[in-house]
Amino acid sequence: MELLDDLSGFQFEDLMEDVFRKLGYENVRQAVKTADEGRDIIMEEVVDGRRRAIIVECKHTDSVGRPVVQKLHSAIATFDFDGPKRGMVVTTGRFTSPAREYADRLRNNGDPYSIELLDGTDLRDLSEDIGLDIYNGRIEVLCNETLRPVDPTAGRDGPVLEAFRSIENLDSRDLPTPWTSVTFEPVLSITARTDATFETSVGVIHQINQQDAFLLHADRQHPRVADGAVGTLVQENFSRTIDLDEPAMEEMFDEVDVNRFGQTETEYKEWAIDRLREHHTTTVEYTGDNNVTYTKECTPNLSDVSVQSIEPVYVPEVRSSTSLGEYSYPFTYYAAGPSRVTVEDGIHRCVHCDSAQDGTCTYCENCGSINCKKHIKTERLEQEPVCTGCAVTERFFLRTKYFYDEENRDEFREEYAAMPAYEKAMENPPLVGGSLVGAIAVVLLLAIQFGLL
Repeated sequence: MELLDDLSGFQFEDLMEDVFRKLGYENVRQAVKTADEGRDIIMEEVVDGRRRAIIVECKHTDSVGRPVVQKLHSAIATFDFDGPKRGMVVTTGRFTSPAREYADRLRNNGDPYSIELLDGTDLRDLSEDIGLDIYNGRIEVLCNETLRPVDPTAGRDGPVLEAFRSIENLDSRDLPTPWTSVTFEPVLSITARTDATFETSVGVIHQINQQDAFLLHADRQHPRVADGAVGTLVQENFSRTIDLDEPAMEEMFDEVDVNRFGQTETEYKEWAIDRLREHHTTTVEYTGDNNVTYTKECTPNLSDVSVQSIEPVYVPEVRSSTSLGEYSYPFTYYAAGPSRVTVEDGIHRCVHCDSAQDGTCTYCENCGSINCKKHIKTERLEQEPVCTGCAVTERFFLRTKYFYDEENRDEFREEYAAMPAYEKAMENPPLVGGSLVGAIAVVLLLAIQFGLL
């Protein structure tokens, strides 16, 4: 086993020279250690009967960007070799999207000096082919697979439009295009088994034989177990992942972020073992040979917990914001194609009392607010919804009326002034109804008093 963490850059080149030689490349040798001009290893291969030179750049780093690939391309062009040439960049870490995009462009355009990129995962696969276990202790988890951030049948904005369809007085077809970003959150699907037996002089007092599976958020923060809904989302869609193509995502979303894995696979494994030991720790009561009751804390040993698989994947967290009038409405969810788990629903939340609404929400076209039943009224002049936050109010026949603006209020004032008394009274039906009931009650009491009834 080769532990790459303890190797210097030169030692990593020595290792790669040995790896390439065992893989069957010919004339494998290292360039001069100083002023190598981007040439760490030089070797040859025979393709279709023709000898080709391969110029290799080795990078024992966490990340390799486009400038390294560009520099190697220039080094290949100036390398003195009578025949075809190509390049290769080998890293224990990962390649940035611009680096991969540049290498892809060389290959797709038929450039005579194409460059192959081998990251830490590729390096481990190559080493397995020759029976060498290359171990990256401190290199981050490498992953380029993600759940689908968009349902192709609904489009990027489909979930937001669906959420707005339940809002009364609002046609979702008239909505402006929401601003939408996506953050690819790294997670690990971990399965482990705990087998532990606890014995005393009286025999076995406790046993644990359990398989555990859980999903772990694995970004730069401390590891934390995902909630059940997110775990189910990942488990049900793990077999339907796609490549995390950042350039393609940038064309689809207004902003794209990829959060890298914060720790190594080894560190996550150790974290999982510690948590499972803690989870399975229990206190057991048992009776000894002397008929005395004892208690014993049973904690599994490190060797009792076996992590069977750690599978990395990215989960897209999609954040949208839709502007309506004076307000913006956030909507955030974890996506997996047509499936999703809502994280924040600012659409079904009253802007005035900030309460989440499971029932009816109504849109106020006057100011752009979405309101609960308590904060939406009917505009007196036009008989359309208006919210209590933007409405102009005035009392008519002892009852408050709501208007879009002062112009509508003034227009109704004129109408009200011209109304006959009975129409004015109908501006407050509860008052009129109550007055009539009271008047009838008085008449009945008088009639009873004077013996008329």
